[in-house]
This record gives sequence, structure tokens and C-alpha cells, in this order.
Amino acid sequence: MIAALSEKESLQDKGEGSYLRTMKQLWNDYLTYINDNPKGYWFKRKLYGWGWTPARPAGWITIGVYLLVVLGIVFVTEGNQELAQNPKWIIGSIVAATFVLLAVSWRTGEPPKWQWGSRQEKNK
Repeated sequence: MIAALSEKESLQDKGEGSYLRTMKQLWNDYLTYINDNPKGYWFKRKLYGWGWTPARPAGWITIGVYLLVVLGIVFVTEGNQELAQNPKWIIGSIVAATFVLLAVSWRTGEPPKWQWGSRQEKNK
């Protein structure tokens, strides 16, 4: 029984080490991909899926401003009973802020397309 437990624990250890190596490799691939930005895009295509990820400080600032605007909407709504009773105002404000974020991302980012993994992997 003890031998079976120690074998199981060693398999779990190998699994965790493998997981950490995989995560480290994904992180390194991500950093390589983000740093390969000769056109200076604020947002680059995500490595996996559709959409963008911030690639420059201006992109991160844009995301930060968006989050501050959404938090501002929440705090203004919380402090004003009349606005809190009007879900159209809350939803409309957040949707408007999201459209502005999408417009900025579209204008300053790589053209979006579905992607699964880095381009270098596909060329191998």
C-alpha cells in the first residue's frame, strides 16, 4: 500500500512538473509573440482565439482607462438612487464604453482573425 502511494505521488509530481514546464513554455511563446511587433501595434491578435491582447504600454493604459470608466459607472450608479433604478442607463453606459474600447482596439491593433498558436508553429 505504501509503495502504491509513493508511486502515485511520484506520478503527480511528474505531472505538476510537466504542467509547470508547459506553462513556462506558453509564457515564453507569448512574450516572444508580443515582442515581435515591428509595426508598433497597441494591441496584437491573441495567440489563441479571436480578439486582441495589449502589446504596448498605450494598450495597457487603454485597458486601465476602460476599467476605471466601468468602475466609475458602478460608483456613480451606487451613489444615485434614480440611476440605480434605471438598468437601461447602466447597461447603455457600459455598452458605450465597450464600443469605444473595441473601436480603439480595432484602429490601433492588428487586423483580427481566428488564430490557434503562433505563426512560427504553423511554418514548421
